Amino acid sequence: QVQLVESGGGLVQAGGSLRLSCAASGRTFSMYAMGWFRQTPGKEREFVAAISWSGGNTYYADSVKGRFTISRDNGKNTVYLQMNRLIPGDTADYFCAATSSRTNSRYYYVGTYDYWGQGTQVTVSS
Repeated sequence: QVQLVESGGGLVQAGGSLRLSCAASGRTFSMYAMGWFRQTPGKEREFVAAISWSGGNTYYADSVKGRFTISRDNGKNTVYLQMNRLIPGDTADYFCAATSSRTNSRYYYVGTYDYWGQGTQVTVSS
């Protein structure tokens, strides 16, 4: 069992930056690949970024590539999402998730993930 708690959301002006954190419980954090997803009201949850269990491989949605960076610290059981050059279209609830899957082609899909956090809200004003 893994419990995930996100933090770091808030209100920021367009062009600004935020760093989201996701703290995981349990001693097996390093066995899981981690992902970030986001969701706005009335829309499906969409993939943002993912990172392999070792941190050696990262994956991004085209919409955030070059602006967002995912990273992890297995010693601190934490995964991060550094978000730069934010735009109003990035406004959403952001969720982190953990998966035991080793198939990287599946990291883009909600159904791949075994555990989810409660989310943190990000609002980007124009």
